Amino acid sequence: MTINKLLVPSLLALTLSLAACNNAGTKTAPETTPAAQAVLGSFGIATENMDSSVKPGDNFFEYVNGTWLANTEIPADKSRYGSFNVLADEAEERVKAIIETAASKADPSADEKRIGDLFAAYTNTDAIEAAGLAPIAEDLRRIRSAESHEDVARLMADVSLSLDAPLSQYVWIDAKDNDNYTVYVGQSGLGLPNRDYYFDESEKGQNILTAYSEYLTTLLSEAGQDNAKARAESIIAFETAMAENYWTRVELRDRDRTYNKMSRAELIELTKGLPTQIMLDELGLGQQESFVVRTPEPLKAAAEIFAKTDMGVLRDYLTVGLLSNNAGLLPKRIDKAQFAFYGTALRGQEQQRERWKRGVQQVNGTMGELVGKVYVDQHFPPDSKRQMQDLVENLRAAFKDGIDGLEWMGEDTKKQAQYKLAKFRPKIGYPDKWESYDGLSVNRDDIMGTIKSARKWSLKDELSKLGAPIDREEWGMTPQTVNAYYSSTLNEIVFPAAILQAPFFDPAADPAVNYGGIGAVIGHEMGHGFDDQGRKSDGDGVQRDWWTEEDAEAYEARAGLLADQYSAFEPLPGEPINGRLSLGENIGDLTGVTMAYEAYKRSLGGKPAPVIDGITGDQRFFMAWAQVWAIKWREEALRAQIKNGPHSPGEFRANGIVRNIDAWYEAFDVQPGDDMYLPPEKRVKIW
Repeated sequence: MTINKLLVPSLLALTLSLAACNNAGTKTAPETTPAAQAVLGSFGIATENMDSSVKPGDNFFEYVNGTWLANTEIPADKSRYGSFNVLADEAEERVKAIIETAASKADPSADEKRIGDLFAAYTNTDAIEAAGLAPIAEDLRRIRSAESHEDVARLMADVSLSLDAPLSQYVWIDAKDNDNYTVYVGQSGLGLPNRDYYFDESEKGQNILTAYSEYLTTLLSEAGQDNAKARAESIIAFETAMAENYWTRVELRDRDRTYNKMSRAELIELTKGLPTQIMLDELGLGQQESFVVRTPEPLKAAAEIFAKTDMGVLRDYLTVGLLSNNAGLLPKRIDKAQFAFYGTALRGQEQQRERWKRGVQQVNGTMGELVGKVYVDQHFPPDSKRQMQDLVENLRAAFKDGIDGLEWMGEDTKKQAQYKLAKFRPKIGYPDKWESYDGLSVNRDDIMGTIKSARKWSLKDELSKLGAPIDREEWGMTPQTVNAYYSSTLNEIVFPAAILQAPFFDPAADPAVNYGGIGAVIGHEMGHGFDDQGRKSDGDGVQRDWWTEEDAEAYEARAGLLADQYSAFEPLPGEPINGRLSLGENIGDLTGVTMAYEAYKRSLGGKPAPVIDGITGDQRFFMAWAQVWAIKWREEALRAQIKNGPHSPGEFRANGIVRNIDAWYEAFDVQPGDDMYLPPEKRVKIW
């Protein structure tokens, strides 16, 4: 069943990486010697991590990170481990300290008390064990009492339960009318990560389906159902029938295809068979006039399947959804069963994260900006924001020159592209206006009740946006998040405080390293505004076609070449990257490194860069890019990343980009015959 299924807005934003968002865990970094730390501190490249036995032109990723790869073990509570995880671990420790300080005060403020109480409630496993299934006994009774499809619809629309449903919804800015919020609806309700898992006939795929069946069987047994195995198979058959008509991850990326404005009457007609009006009434959307339907054909088919599905199967479907989506708030045997499937079977994670770490995650996810305010005060130097602002403007200037110099783009399209670039709004470090979470209460003696209330609060908060002015100060990530994103509807690039640290950004590091690290990150997020989907919105954030037909064709041809390059990479034998699924992120990377390099060269003011420890400025720039993507994967997690995308694994983000940039060849004397060599005519340049 879907994990963490709160009704929250999708920012339709493109992130730098998912590595810090999942499986953040043990603070176990590779050991470094004092000498190695001194080298890193002197100019920003961890030279002790290099493997000089590897030629840069054969595998640049291993040349920069090979010793680290050989000497680093993935912590037992992680499915992958790399630079993002190191920073996420540190941020997690810092947030824990903030929570503990708040909880220890004799006279805490109201916000400090809420933070401390939520953490205490989540980490009080003795109380959770003692309560057993009592906190959801009434919910299970309601599910067992459902007699009609209408009853099922009412239950699915009760956000406090966090149940799965064929139709999901969220409130966000209308992509084609971005002075207004709207309600997006789309396909949903699968327990496996995406529709392709249901049809994977490989041995690995069949093993996952078997493990999924065993997991559902366990949940049904815990709920007191007899004949649990057969009932689990019926649930999978129901999900498989829906999945057969669902769109693939590649299809879901298409912003033209996934924007379908409909009236409420049209949506209800499209989904007849599903009691859509009842669901909308329960959600408080019964009078909403229009919707943006992301997946019309899949929803139509899912509604028909829902109408034909036996009530017993639907009750079982709701039952396993209730237990699975609330597993972390229930007794250990259910929590561990969920981890055994989603953590171990799907991603190879050997050990579940310690409870306190998951408690930090719960606090961050429920009222993260309350913690974020303190995090910024303690861990984000004001000068870092100023330096980041300078870097952003340097990248913008380089991008401007890059657009002017494009030989394949006509003047009319260039004018629109320059307008969009000029309108980019950077948000750095933390929001100017903090979320207060007014009305969100916490009961330290009732974690289930607290989280249910938080889900209702989240829904109310989202619905309050409808008809209100656009809140352009809202952030989609907390300051303590190690990531970054671009939002097309707001045309903004956002860099939380926690990512603004080495190896991405270090005020004391050599400029080449900062440009190759955080500079490329800035350029990456800017690049999302001009990737194959981001280019479909203009400088005001409105989704429209501002390209001449000739320029659009030239762009698609170049993007297609990059997609083909990545589709040729096989992180696992016989399991290639889907170059179309990862295209947006790969364009972001290529644009980011290209623009960061140009900005770095501009920053030198015509003077030669110093050579440090025998390493030239250009070499340090590209090495900084590669060391950002130092990451090790468990095989299951790597397989899941390939399937689910949209980010390519770190090795291919590092190598796949530099082989398209002429300056990298010159910096490392890469020649024909080297494994990564591409002839000049096959190197892709888009922006």
